[in-house]
Amino acid sequence: MRHKNIDSINVSNNRQLFVDDYLIDSNQDIDFKLHNLIPRETALDLSSPWEGVTCDYHKVFKDGEKFRMYYRGTSHSGYTINSMLSLNEKVVKSHAEVICYAESDDGVNWIKPSLGLFEFAGSKNNNIVWMSEFETHDLVPFKDENPICKEEERYKGIVWVKNFIYALKSPDGLKWSFMRDEPILTDGPFDSQNVPMWDPFRSCYVIFTRGKIGQGGSFGGGYRWIRTATSENFLDWSDLIPIETTGSSLEHLYTNGVVSYERSPGLYLGFPRRFSPARLPFKDSTWPGTSDSVFMSSRDGIHWDRRFMESFIRPGLDERNWTSRNNLLSCGILQTSNTELSMYILRHRDFPSCRFDRATIRLDGFVSINGGYGGGEISTKLLHFSGQNLYLNYSTSAAGFIKIELQSPNGKYIEGYSIADSPEIFGDHCEGLIRWKNGANLPVEAVQSGLVKLRFILKDADIYSFKFA
Repeated sequence: MRHKNIDSINVSNNRQLFVDDYLIDSNQDIDFKLHNLIPRETALDLSSPWEGVTCDYHKVFKDGEKFRMYYRGTSHSGYTINSMLSLNEKVVKSHAEVICYAESDDGVNWIKPSLGLFEFAGSKNNNIVWMSEFETHDLVPFKDENPICKEEERYKGIVWVKNFIYALKSPDGLKWSFMRDEPILTDGPFDSQNVPMWDPFRSCYVIFTRGKIGQGGSFGGGYRWIRTATSENFLDWSDLIPIETTGSSLEHLYTNGVVSYERSPGLYLGFPRRFSPARLPFKDSTWPGTSDSVFMSSRDGIHWDRRFMESFIRPGLDERNWTSRNNLLSCGILQTSNTELSMYILRHRDFPSCRFDRATIRLDGFVSINGGYGGGEISTKLLHFSGQNLYLNYSTSAAGFIKIELQSPNGKYIEGYSIADSPEIFGDHCEGLIRWKNGANLPVEAVQSGLVKLRFILKDADIYSFKFA
């Protein structure tokens, strides 16, 4: 934005993540570092008769004091490599695709409630939340925080039926119905997890769908890709346009996994499942290909930063994670403690042991700016902020440190807040209050003008995010 005829970035009191160059003015010997999830326990096994070996496309979100999970229940036994089964393992019988529901109070321990909504194999004692006369490839719901949303439409979602996308509504997230008989999007392909959301920062609905781009790939002569569109009412959408990832090579992005990151308004994070269709990991593979998940970020939903071409989630040592459509990350991120976020990984797809495993990462901990042992420094552009204190999400080694300087719009340090006035900051905190020799309060001149530049010196240290408050 422009502030008093000076170019500045309006960060207000919103948390800012160092996932790209958006805030950066200068950089000397500082690297952007992608961090990895830490594997935890199995969150949900998928062995019920209405689930099976090809469960997929899970979506999670927080709803009040409860965590919700929706996922596809299906068992296409033709994907299973029978030679890799143990003696007593049995594959769930093939059946039509249904949508299942689970919930949790803590994001760790999940239950499958008996909903009694749909009959499967003669019984309604199951957690099926949606099925129809037409096979439903996936249902991706969200709680609509649009301030003018009708209560009977408080939960919205989309389903892919007969090559088109239809809109669903629900008053409680369990009992769903079509918003209208006609589809809302018809310009396929849509055979993937298509993700809708309400974006409060942009005050509109946003959707990310499958698309196709480029030439020479194995998907209709091109590559599986991602498209996006917006809507004011969830029914009438702008034209779908392909996302742009300047500087990255074309790869098959099988899903998109996009979330509007709640801890930093205006920031999108994406966790696509990357597909390598030509690989044959096992001689008995019935379906070729391997998959992992990658990380990307965006400030507008169209232009995406893919500076990290390496994987965010690898298949690992377990050979059952090397089948073609494995290792999908949940669409959605849950905060499960004061210091950690949880995501859920599809593992062992195509086998009777198919499941969702929980994995964690520190708050905002996807990417950091990293200074090695030799040290480095990085400075921000001019920031328009609101608040009297600065908080930092950081981690240092026992010998490392961070120093911070506050600068006026002309790039000169503010008296009392120079590098010389900054103590060596060390430790590990998700929201550490920053102090200078004269205290923690920001200088009066900066608070009054709302304008400041930040200069960081890092030695064997990482910074993940910061915020003013």
